[in-house]
Amino acid sequence: MKLVHKDIEKDNAGQVTLIPEEAEDMWHTYNLLQVGDSLRASTIRKVQTESSTGSVGSSRVRTTLTLCVETIDFDSQACQLRVKGTNIQENQYVKMGAYHTIELELNRKFTLAKKVWDSVVLDRIEQACDPAQKADVAAVVMQEGLANLVLVTPAMTLLRAKVEVTIPRKRKGSCTQHDKALERFYEAVMQGILRHFSFDVVKCILVASPGFVKDQFISYLFKEAVRQDCKILLENRSKFMVVHSSSGHKYSLKEVLCDPAVTARLSDTKAAGEVKALEDFYKMLQQEPDRAFYGLAHVERASEALAVDILLISDKLFRHQDIATRSRYVRLVDNVKENGGNVRIFSSLHVSGDQLNQLSGVAAILRFPIADVSEAEEDSSSDED
Repeated sequence: MKLVHKDIEKDNAGQVTLIPEEAEDMWHTYNLLQVGDSLRASTIRKVQTESSTGSVGSSRVRTTLTLCVETIDFDSQACQLRVKGTNIQENQYVKMGAYHTIELELNRKFTLAKKVWDSVVLDRIEQACDPAQKADVAAVVMQEGLANLVLVTPAMTLLRAKVEVTIPRKRKGSCTQHDKALERFYEAVMQGILRHFSFDVVKCILVASPGFVKDQFISYLFKEAVRQDCKILLENRSKFMVVHSSSGHKYSLKEVLCDPAVTARLSDTKAAGEVKALEDFYKMLQQEPDRAFYGLAHVERASEALAVDILLISDKLFRHQDIATRSRYVRLVDNVKENGGNVRIFSSLHVSGDQLNQLSGVAAILRFPIADVSEAEEDSSSDED
């Protein structure tokens, strides 16, 4: 994401102009947009024209519209973002108040205006525009005949390619058909790695599978790299890491990222940091339940007591349409930061974010134990009696 212009007043109203440069930027934009914002972007509109003879024709024209946002639709697989709303600025093709849907495009700038830019939204822009925050982990999750090539970016898990090759069974006395198909499969996966993974950015490539498929593939990969003199693979050999997974499907990535060997290797990446923070929370919940809170009311109470050390919060909560509820979450984040706590905003497109959403989307690891809120309330009510 590229920040072209930023104009925010003292009362936190203002506008920013951004250019989305890659698919992941659409996810960031989806998290920036809220109902009631105004969005100005280039779009295509079907316009009906009437000639002097009275015949009516229609043509598609490119124009720039400013919409008051009403509905936001994001497709996580295709990384496409559609915004529907009413036109609020005079235009030669579209009347004031007419409905239109803008599909935001890559490398085309848009301007977003809000009445209030809060700290969470501004942090999101900073994160999206930071060149260091790119995809730093790649994974090949495979089994015989199936491989998923995945990029684990700081904000989401992106499926780059899916390789499927039919592999015949071994026959009595002859394995040539099986071996040839397996070689074709490994070659396709190798080409997929070279095409979809940028070795300049990716710090680690996880190769995961059940059984010996991963080991056979790695030995084939580097044998071929030597034979073809593929320097990019040979130079980055140290980045490949072999891990066990229960299957070759994308959902197996969750268990791969939880592997202790993997978390040690990926200690400086955001996705692994989220997985570790959630694991620490679960450990604390088992060992010292008075130092692990979840649910908004409980975490707010801990924040008021200046007890929150690490706040775990899902980005899904900041997309809440009720302004009062959303500002409550923003206030919680600001309070924790002011009191010296760490805030980890989890992406709901990561497996760890999914787990956190099942825990109400907000949890905290505390500096010191606090008696459970419900117990404290019961005690106070019994004292009154």
